[in-house]
Amino acid sequence: MDNITPFHIAFPVDDLAAAREFYGTHLGCPEGRSAPDWIDFNLFGHQIVAHLAPRAEKRLEHHNPVDGHAVPDPHFGVVLTMPVWEAFAAHLTALGQKFEIAPYIRFKGEVGEQATMFFYDPAGNALEFKAFADMTQVFAK
Repeated sequence: MDNITPFHIAFPVDDLAAAREFYGTHLGCPEGRSAPDWIDFNLFGHQIVAHLAPRAEKRLEHHNPVDGHAVPDPHFGVVLTMPVWEAFAAHLTALGQKFEIAPYIRFKGEVGEQATMFFYDPAGNALEFKAFADMTQVFAK
């Protein structure tokens, strides 16, 4: 996994001020460029872009069963190192973040054991942040 370059994702939000507060202040993502209809954020070195879009009448809500939890789909996030994930989970917990799936260790004792947590942004986008004690397990079968 050497030489990994930053990913880029653009996603819809219905309130740029709420996105700026959530991603910029709550999650601590430095803000990059912006315009009246979008904002770039640095999410652990990756470029995410909140684009202003009217809220859909009803967002498709789907969940898949994974390790005894209902995982929201679609979702995006970042694989962090374990110490960074632990500090981030503690930060969010201290802020009172409402979790869809609270921080825990998934696949405990199995191949691919990982720490994970899921939550939603104010526009209803699902986010997952995960970590591996052994980064060679990221793509393990």
